[in-house]
Amino acid sequence: MTKINCLNPISKTGLDLFSDQYEIVDKFEDADAALVRSASMHEMELPDSLMAVARAGAGVNNIPLDKCAEKGIVVFNTPGANANGVKELVIAGMLIAARDVVGGIEWVKSDKDDADIAKTAEKQKKNFAGGEIYGKKLGVIGLGAIGVKVANAASSLGMEVYGYDPYISVAGAWNLSRSVKHIATPEEIYKTCDYITVHVPLLDSTRGMINKEALDMMKDGVVVLNFARDVLVDEEAMTEALKSGKVRKYVTDFPNTLSVNMENAIVTPHIGASTAESEDNCAVMAVNEIMDYMENGNIRNSVNYPNCDMGVCDKPARIAIFHKNIPNMIGQFTTVLANDGVNISDMTDKSRGDFAYTLLDLDVKATDKVVEDIKAIDGVIRVRIIK
Repeated sequence: MTKINCLNPISKTGLDLFSDQYEIVDKFEDADAALVRSASMHEMELPDSLMAVARAGAGVNNIPLDKCAEKGIVVFNTPGANANGVKELVIAGMLIAARDVVGGIEWVKSDKDDADIAKTAEKQKKNFAGGEIYGKKLGVIGLGAIGVKVANAASSLGMEVYGYDPYISVAGAWNLSRSVKHIATPEEIYKTCDYITVHVPLLDSTRGMINKEALDMMKDGVVVLNFARDVLVDEEAMTEALKSGKVRKYVTDFPNTLSVNMENAIVTPHIGASTAESEDNCAVMAVNEIMDYMENGNIRNSVNYPNCDMGVCDKPARIAIFHKNIPNMIGQFTTVLANDGVNISDMTDKSRGDFAYTLLDLDVKATDKVVEDIKAIDGVIRVRIIK
C-alpha cells in the first residue's frame, strides 16, 4: 500500500483517481509520496520513506529541490494545468487597467445613498473614462503555457502582440498564433509596447528583470502586468515609475508591503490560479504523475530529476537507480547484474545537472544481493524496485 500525505487541501477530483493500492495518511512522516500546493517544506524533516513530492501548480520555490535530489526524492510540478485560469485574470487585468473600472465601482458604492444616483452617475462617469485595448501593442515576455495563451487571447481581441522567449519549446511554438510577432530581445518590447506582461520562471537571471533600466526604456504611460512572481519586478523602481507617470498602471497578483502602497497599482490577492477548474486540473496532473512514477518508475514534469519514460513494464522486473551524473555508472550497474547472471532487456539513462536516473527492465527479478551491490556503488543515491 502506497501512503500519500496531502500538505494542503487537494481537489477531490484528483484524489479520487488513486486506486485502492493507495492510502491517504495524516502524518507526513509516514508518507511514500506527498501532494503540496503552498505549504513551505524547507524546514521540514524529509522522512526516509518519501520517494516523491508533487506540487499541484507550477511554482516550486516552497520545496527544497536540492535537498530532495540528494535523497533521491523526485519533485514534480504541473505546468500548464492552471494556465487558462491565469490567462483569464491577465486579460481581466488589462481591461481593468485600460478603464477605471475599480474606481467606478468604488464611486458607485460610496454614492449608493444618493436618491438621484442615475443622474449623478451621468455627470461623474467622465472621471472613470479610459481607453480600449483593441489595436494596442502587447508585449509578452515568456512564451510558456501561460504566455502562449495570453498572447493568443490578446491577438484574438485585436491587439498587436509581440512575444519574447529565447527558449520557447516546440509545443509552445506550435501553439502560438501566427499573428504573434516573435521578438529577438526584451528591449524591443520595452521600447515598443503599450502593455507588457511577464511570464517567466524565477531564476537568478530573471530576478528583478523589470528594473529602473528596463522601466526607463518603456513608453510613457505603459501598463505593466505581473502574474508570475513578485520579485521579477524591482518594486522600489516601480514605485517611482508610478509616481512619475512613466508607468500608468502596475497590475500584480502579489500583495506585499510595497505593492499594496503603490500609487496606481492594482493588486489582487494571489488568485491567478484560484479557480475550481485550475485546482482540479492541477490535482489530476499531480496524481497521475505520482501514480505513473510509483507504479512504473516513469518521471514526467520533474523539476529536480530528468524526465524519463519507459512506459508500462511488460518484463518480469524493473528497477530504478538514482545516482550522481559521473562517468562509468552504467558500466558498474551492468557489471553487477552480469555477475549475478541477470540479463537487461531494456534500459534508459537520463541526466540533469549533477544527477542522473536509470531505469532497467530485467528478464528476472532482482535479488536482494543485486540491489545491495548496486547501492554500494559510489555515487548511487537510491535504488527502487518498481516490479
